[in-house]
Amino acid sequence: MTTAVTGLWRHPIKSHGRERLDTVSLTAGQTLPGDRVWAVTHEHSKADTSAWAPCVNFTRVAKVPALMAITARMQDGRVRLRHPDRPDLEFDPDTETGVFLDWVAPLMPGDSAASAGIVRVPGRGMTDSAFPSVTLCNLASHRAVERQSGQELSIHRWRGNIWFDGLPEWEEFDWLDREVGIGQAVLCVRERATRCLATTANPETGERDADPLGALAHWGHHDFSVRAEVVRGGKIAVGDAIRLL
Repeated sequence: MTTAVTGLWRHPIKSHGRERLDTVSLTAGQTLPGDRVWAVTHEHSKADTSAWAPCVNFTRVAKVPALMAITARMQDGRVRLRHPDRPDLEFDPDTETGVFLDWVAPLMPGDSAASAGIVRVPGRGMTDSAFPSVTLCNLASHRAVERQSGQELSIHRWRGNIWFDGLPEWEEFDWLDREVGIGQAVLCVRERATRCLATTANPETGERDADPLGALAHWGHHDFSVRAEVVRGGKIAVGDAIRLL
């Protein structure tokens, strides 16, 4: 079976929606285009527009599970958000922060720090890693977690960028410091991605209804997928073969 890309996904606003792509052009040293361009700060955040900041500075699904049910579409600098419990919202994250904060406020639990603003760092997406990363996700590993959980799980619980199939489960963990060719691009795998409570939230409802972390503990860790750095840019698409170089 050929190892091939089965899905491409970006998340224009960190923790606030996902968007499916058919093809995209990667650039060396950058995140997947349109991925985590913006992040939502909360009232205790120390993040600004000068540099990357850790995820604790942002409103995220781990603290606000209802955010998992948001889907997004980005076009010409504007983002359209949809949620089953909110009216659709289309806005410019750079200039229309207020309308977004009003829209998202009803989704926030009372014990969570209130969202306060939107930031972006020119030239890179606000990924969880200190380097601009692209997340590679193995469908076989996802199926292994489903079996251990005893229930079907949406792939969107992992909020990954590039999904592929055709390899044994967990083989991606053997790719550390190796280069992977996808379409015209080459990526170098840098680290495993350790997961958090965000994975417990259902991407359709935004309610916590599963324990993927408990399932992962069966293998002695809470890791799923790997983060890679783009070392040679180029076009990639659903259906492209994945080659270990």
